[in-house]
Amino acid sequence: MLDDLLTRAEGTHHAIVLSTDGLLMASSSQLDRSAAEHLSAIASGLHSLAGGASRQFGSGNIRQSIIEMDKAFLFVAAAGEGACLAVIADSECDVGMVAYEMNMVIQRVGQYLTAPPRPDMPTTPARIER
Repeated sequence: MLDDLLTRAEGTHHAIVLSTDGLLMASSSQLDRSAAEHLSAIASGLHSLAGGASRQFGSGNIRQSIIEMDKAFLFVAAAGEGACLAVIADSECDVGMVAYEMNMVIQRVGQYLTAPPRPDMPTTPARIER
C-alpha cells in the first residue's frame, strides 16, 4: 500500500502510517525502522499542533498539514480514527498530486487504519501540578 503510493505520486520518497500518539504502524520499504520511528514522532507532533490551532479557532477536524522545507515537503493527513498517513516528498513534487494520492489511499483503507488510544495513556494532555 505505502510503496504503491510512492510509485504513483512522483517525487515521493517515504511514507508511514502512525497512531496520533506517535506509534509507528507501518512504513514504506525504503525507510529503516529508526528513521520511520523518528518520522512518526515528528508527524504526531505536527498533527497535534495543528489540532491545537483548530481547537483554538473553532476550525473543525484536521484533514492535512503540509510543511514546506528548502528541499522537501512533509505531508501529514488524518487517516482513520486515531491514525495518520505521513509522506516525505522532494521540493519538485506536484503537491496537489501527492495530496490526491494520499487521499486515495485513505479512502481505500482508512477504515482499517484505526488506532484506539492506548489504555495506559490519557486521552487529553495531563496537567502538571507544581
